[in-house]
Amino acid sequence: MTKQLYLVTARYDESENEFLNKIETACANGVTVVQLREKNLSTRDYYELALKVKQITDKYDLPLIIDDRIDICLAVDAHGAHIGDDELPVKVARKLLGKDKILGVSAKTVTRATEAAADGADYLGTGAIFPTQTKVVTKQTSIDTLKAITAAVNIPVVAVGGITEERIDVFKGTGIVGVAIVSEIMKATNIAQKVQRLKKALETL
Repeated sequence: MTKQLYLVTARYDESENEFLNKIETACANGVTVVQLREKNLSTRDYYELALKVKQITDKYDLPLIIDDRIDICLAVDAHGAHIGDDELPVKVARKLLGKDKILGVSAKTVTRATEAAADGADYLGTGAIFPTQTKVVTKQTSIDTLKAITAAVNIPVVAVGGITEERIDVFKGTGIVGVAIVSEIMKATNIAQKVQRLKKALETL
């Protein structure tokens, strides 16, 4: 099975056009899913940005997942949404999204993972496996916990958090379907080459 390479977006000091160009380059070179993650935009701005990103993902026939915001997901007809511990309950999110949208759920423990799977999650994001700067507070998840989660559920598990090209090897034998990556792609000096190298590294799992 081909391993999944999720691009989770983050904006730094670039313009909107530069941000969109980064996403397009990543899509053109092998990412398999794009998760749009915006913590500070107004609803209207998030909606308008999501429409622009969806034009790109549609062009490459890739799923667009909206982080946190089920309303934005539905408004732009994205493929799905991803929610964390502090969002709506999984059952409620599943009901709002309907059965045809993808629902991803963050799960740091086996208990959370099994509950999310039972309540309608389609896949789990587990981490942070390594320290990361994308959130102010991060609690690391061990490789042993990651293995326990993949063993406990029958839905796909994606590893997240501080993952770099050099760290892909640690996931051998964990049972994950892929990795979600933020800064390693979004901050890369050559995004095309970085995505291609990440894809190659994932093939060894």
